[in-house]
This record gives sequence, structure tokens and C-alpha cells, in this order.
Amino acid sequence: MAEPGTLPPGFEELEVLAVGTVLLVEALSGLSLNGLTIFSFCKTPELWTPSHLLVLSLAVADSGISLNALIAAVSSLLRRWPYGSDGCQAHGFQGFATALASICGSAAIAWGRYHHYCTRSQLAWNTAVLLVLFVWLSSVFWAALPLLGWGHYDYEPLGTCCTLDYSRGDRNFISFLITMAFFNFLMPLFITLTSYSLMEQKLAKSGRLQVNTTLPGRTLLFCWGPYAVLYLCAAVADMSSISPKLQMVPALIAKTVPTVNAVNYALGSEVIRRGIWQCLLPERSVRGRAQ
Repeated sequence: MAEPGTLPPGFEELEVLAVGTVLLVEALSGLSLNGLTIFSFCKTPELWTPSHLLVLSLAVADSGISLNALIAAVSSLLRRWPYGSDGCQAHGFQGFATALASICGSAAIAWGRYHHYCTRSQLAWNTAVLLVLFVWLSSVFWAALPLLGWGHYDYEPLGTCCTLDYSRGDRNFISFLITMAFFNFLMPLFITLTSYSLMEQKLAKSGRLQVNTTLPGRTLLFCWGPYAVLYLCAAVADMSSISPKLQMVPALIAKTVPTVNAVNYALGSEVIRRGIWQCLLPERSVRGRAQ
């Protein structure tokens, strides 16, 4: 971590400012869209359904990612981490837990949509609640392991945000990485791709498929994939050969997930979009129903 008033090694003044600005834009965008989604759920009884509960859980997770990005943005603009070592551990835990909840939450929505469209039966409340509980309890469990000694949280190369420490490359890190990646990236990715693929095969020709079947899988691959590649490189190579600026790229890409998910799952749904408009323009919504 850079000392107060000094630049992190490998970064210039304009580069640190650029990273902070990008993080700030990503944070505000994600918080605004997902906050509006959560608010619409609280205010619109029409959205109180089991399938929409999964979308609400995802919006909460993505809001957590955006909040994590906001803290990193403020620290980057200050050019230092002002919250100490304990703050770094808390920041790493919160960011990792919400990231895993977002990844697994996307897989849960994919499975829920497959269940709805392909079995022609509504998702039950108890099933949706169990899915949400599993997503969050599993995410908190995996995020807590580095605090207990399996894996470790530390500063990212910029020194103004915290994540899994991939600079060590020892057995502890490699064993945690392989196990975590299998259960929290590869399995959710498989569930997401398989669910939407089966939906396409069964319903595409009938024209009854009303959801985007390609964007969720691409979001997991292109937004979280760079982090997976970075961790893989850390497991097999010396990270000193990769520039600090390049190591920051996966973090910046991953912070776009909340905005992409909000556009896909909230703004892309007519029912949720209508709920958002009811919250923004309640008088107009009442007049519309009266007419």
C-alpha cells in the first residue's frame, strides 16, 4: 500500500485519478439502478412473487458490489487506503461475499426461469426462499474462509481497495482458488449456460421465450472471467511479470456487473419496469389504472 501523499508503485497521478473516476461512475450507476429496483419491489405488490424474489436478491448483491466500488473509488481519489488493516479485511470480505452472491444469484435466476418456462409450473415460495438462503449462506461461508486462514485478503496493486491476495501463489492460495472457483464460478456458469440452452431448444421455435438467454452467460464469462484468468496466472506464474495496471483491469471490468444485471433483469422485464415507473411517477400510474 502506498504511503499517504505518495503514488502507488507503477501508477502515475492521472492513472490513479482515472481508476478512481471509473470506479465512481460504476458505483453510482450500479447503486442507482439496483437501488431503484429494490425500492420498486418494496412499493409494488405486483412484484411480490417467488421468481421476482430471486431478482430482488440479485439486486441486493449487486448493490453490495457497487457499495464496495464506491469505497474503493473514494480511496483511489484520496490516493490512499484510510481505513487500516481491519478495514481492508472487512472491505475484502464484503466485496467477495456480494460478488459470490451475484454470481450464484444469476445461476439461481437461470434455473428458476428454466423451471418456469420448461416445466410449465410456477416457482414455489419455499423453493425461492431456500434458493436465496443457500446463495447468501454459501457466499458468506466462502467469503469468511480467508478470514479464518484459508486464503487471505490484502490490498490490490493500486493500494486503495482490497480483495483476495493472489500475490503469494502458495499452496494455501492455490488450494483455496481451485476449490472456490469450481463451486462458485464453474458450477454457476454451467447451470446458467445449461438452463438457458435448454430453454432455447424447447421454446425458441414456439416464440414464447421472452427473456434474454445469451446476456447472463456472457456477463459471467466476460465480466468475471478476467478475474478467473488473473487468479489462474497467479497460481502458475510469478505475478511480478504482470504490470500493476494490467492487474487492476479485472477489478474495473467486474464492477460493471451491477449495471449490466440491472439492465438485463430489471429494465429488461416489463413487469419490473412497470413497477419502477409506478414508484417514479405514482400519480401517473394511478391515473393509468383508473382509465
